[in-house]
Amino acid sequence: MLRTLSIRDFVIVDAIELEFAPGFSVFTGETGAGKSILIDALALALGGRGDASVVREGAAKADITADFSVSDDAAAWLEAHEFADEDGAVLLRRVIDNAGRSKAFINGIAATATQLRELGELLVDIHGQHAHQSLLKADAQRQLLDNQACLLDEAKAVAAAYKTWRALAKQREEFEINAKNVLLERERLEWQVNELEKLAVKPGEWTDISNEHSRLSHAASLIEGAQEALSAISESESPILSQLSSLTQKLSKLTDVDAALKPVMDALEPAQIQLQEAVYALNDYLGRVELDPARLQQVEGRLEAIHSTARKFRVTPDELPQEHVKLAEELKQLADASDLDALRAQEEKLKAAYTGAAMKLSKGRTKAAKALSEAVTAAMQDLSMSGGRFSIALEAGEPAAYGLEQVEFLVAGHAGVAPRPLAKVASGGELARIALAISVIASSSTATPTLIFDEVDSGIGGGVAEVVGRLLKRLGQDRQVLCVTHLPQVASQGNQHFQVSKRNDGGKTVSQIEALDAKSRVEEIARMLGGLEITATTRKHARELLAL
Repeated sequence: MLRTLSIRDFVIVDAIELEFAPGFSVFTGETGAGKSILIDALALALGGRGDASVVREGAAKADITADFSVSDDAAAWLEAHEFADEDGAVLLRRVIDNAGRSKAFINGIAATATQLRELGELLVDIHGQHAHQSLLKADAQRQLLDNQACLLDEAKAVAAAYKTWRALAKQREEFEINAKNVLLERERLEWQVNELEKLAVKPGEWTDISNEHSRLSHAASLIEGAQEALSAISESESPILSQLSSLTQKLSKLTDVDAALKPVMDALEPAQIQLQEAVYALNDYLGRVELDPARLQQVEGRLEAIHSTARKFRVTPDELPQEHVKLAEELKQLADASDLDALRAQEEKLKAAYTGAAMKLSKGRTKAAKALSEAVTAAMQDLSMSGGRFSIALEAGEPAAYGLEQVEFLVAGHAGVAPRPLAKVASGGELARIALAISVIASSSTATPTLIFDEVDSGIGGGVAEVVGRLLKRLGQDRQVLCVTHLPQVASQGNQHFQVSKRNDGGKTVSQIEALDAKSRVEEIARMLGGLEITATTRKHARELLAL
């Protein structure tokens, strides 16, 4: 249930703080005073769309905060999304600055507008003043029926099954049309994959074999250079290693005479050791390197095969292994997709899955259509449509994303007339009454704790308006009902009455709202009855309405 609503700098609202009670609450006021602005502000707090235009002129930001007591479903959602509060309440806040940037909060924690909408659907159900116009659309009629029957999940499942089935059917149809092209593509891929399989290039092979080729092709130079270095260091008539050893011995004796030569000895001794290590390394290298013309020819042939294949496939030699994997996968997919019998079998399987889900949905719709038709027909009798009938036709059609049938609302305005499509036979007033009846009946079957009706009584009046007021008041016995109305017969039924008005504040129009006491209610109902001039008669009539 909505407990408080705080609005700051929203459209023509400066600052408003409202407290709400259970039962049936009404909002009244002259046209343009801002009655529906309150609903728009609440809708924004519930995740509705907003932009910079909602910020009051001259203000930096619009700020709307709504405080709700929490139902079981909402409490479970808060717990699952880690927004739960120890007090068992929920505080929704939406801030939009004059640059159009939006921020949302749930119990003080940053949230997304999507999360606000998800939670808002568990807290509030809003019926707009143009709801009856949407009833003329087939999609809206079907969705209303599914919503009333709690079949929205089943409808989504049917739509998903239809999409999957038709996607495969399209693939099969394309294959049948383009079978020749598919065959040619498959043959091309098979040739390419076979060629790469024969070559069998391993990851990293190109680098390894390139290094080996370089080594083999320069083997003579490498051997000659290594032998020359080994000879100079240790095998010539006067090798460097022997000369260094002789110098080290002489300097060692001289160091005993003059210690100043010791740093020279410290530098020469490691050099002698390093030269000896170089000799060992050169001997080892020469033992491994050899001239192998046959291996060189073999390596050159492998390099040429890899290089020419890479050029043919327009990739680098290093990329050939990945290209092999990619083409093999494409061939597998094409082979799977080009198996016409398998495609047809899978298509039939998906069609059967869709048909099963659609028939389950149809069964639920049939049951719900009967119940809703009877309930709306009964409500029509109270709304000055005596003898009228409402029914929902489910006409079998071609399989579609929405199921196996077309949903159409039919109405007969009075007895003895066959029901006909709603859009063709209902007048504006009749359509408004039927929409209101459907809204009230649909709301009665939901668990949403707060219901809002925004001028849904438009187009009706007189005794019908009184019946509407009683309907809404009766609905308010089970949950919280907020109603924006211009009808005194409806307003008089409210347990709580708010008046919305405008005032001039420094040359700017500002909307304000106040809760009315008993005396003020008489004046407001009298204004609604008699217009600008309130007389004793209109006040008497207002007191009579309020006494109902």
